[in-house]
Amino acid sequence: MSKAVCTGEMLIDFTPYGASEAGMPLYEMNPGGACANVACTLARFGVDTAFVGKLGRDYFGEYLVRTLREQGVNTAGVLQDGSADTTLAFVHLAADGDRSFHFVRSPGADTCLLPADVPADLVSECDIFHFGSIPLTDNPSRDTILACAEEAKAAGKLVSFDPNLREPLWESLELAKATMIKGMSLCNVLKVSEEELYFLTGIDDVVGGTEYVYNNYHIPMILATLGKRGVYFHTPYEKGHAATYAEVETIDTTGAGDIFVGSFLYQVAAFGLDNLKGDNIRLAVDFANAAASLSTTRKGAIPSIPQETEVRARMSYRG
Repeated sequence: MSKAVCTGEMLIDFTPYGASEAGMPLYEMNPGGACANVACTLARFGVDTAFVGKLGRDYFGEYLVRTLREQGVNTAGVLQDGSADTTLAFVHLAADGDRSFHFVRSPGADTCLLPADVPADLVSECDIFHFGSIPLTDNPSRDTILACAEEAKAAGKLVSFDPNLREPLWESLELAKATMIKGMSLCNVLKVSEEELYFLTGIDDVVGGTEYVYNNYHIPMILATLGKRGVYFHTPYEKGHAATYAEVETIDTTGAGDIFVGSFLYQVAAFGLDNLKGDNIRLAVDFANAAASLSTTRKGAIPSIPQETEVRARMSYRG
């Protein structure tokens, strides 16, 4: 099976967990962070996966390192920094399970990744390199991770990018857009939400937006997630829509998009990007949709990653 490296942030999600006797909100501590969620999803499905990132030398950082190891993720590229704290995210859930975030990060250790912190062999020997935009909000991590992505692209690796826009973390939306466009110029696989597609293109139409991205950045695999309306995919061979599994009882959507990405990359590792056409692309997207939908029936991100047998059962159930 292909080797994958996910470079970016890992943090603590504090997820709502009811109220105290005094009526005050209670929060459950869960491991999360988009890139770490992708890494743990790939590992769950048997892909040899390493995570590269920086955590604080604190209780939360120790907990997250243990979590990665328990999930079967290679931690050779994980460092703990005594000069910065592990980033915390407080998740706020709407009635339909959708979420918003408040970050505690001043600065977060995830933004402090230096070039010397990245083991050279992890990038040079991987087949899949995945990164997201959250640790790109600040330097030195922005320049470090983009340089790794450039190295991976130059070496012919499959490079996956998720813009994952979190507006409060950016100094300006102009910087966010310019950085995400740089990320798009480096990837073979782009996962983008409907809102992010509009932010990046100014086109309020998923078909037109993905066509614009394809024509301008020549990304061979574009996946635009549409929430309960499913996924629109655009490849050099075909374009199409795949329905999601909207019949599940949604509790918490935290990490669902990341689990979609990790599940899809697992299918890329199995099929090969050039073979994702016809029935294969639809099977790959359907697998990722099923995995993401199952994750929304449980709380947290990493704790909600399903087993492959569960995903296959869900796909079989719908037929």
